[in-house]
Amino acid sequence: MAAVSLSVSTVKPLGDRVFVKVSAAEERTAGGILLPDNAKEKPQVGEVVQVGPGKRNEDGSRQEPEVKVGDKVLYSKYAGTDVKLGSDEYVLLSEKDILAVVS
Repeated sequence: MAAVSLSVSTVKPLGDRVFVKVSAAEERTAGGILLPDNAKEKPQVGEVVQVGPGKRNEDGSRQEPEVKVGDKVLYSKYAGTDVKLGSDEYVLLSEKDILAVVS
């Protein structure tokens, strides 16, 4: 079996899917307590690094995605598929799982 080398530039989402780089989890609580790895919550904020061509309408045309590369987004907690490329974590999710664009 041949080995495949994946990088962000080689991953192209299909349909209405979006590839998001996950922001780092909080290391400390608001009170300053250091959190161990197993107590950290999964982050729900990330930066869009790749966007698919969009969802197909009934007439066959494509609907433009509402997000674009570089947008910082808030997404559902249990949405998408987690992907690790090198030391960075990403999530591949459907555009409908994106809740908001954060400015």
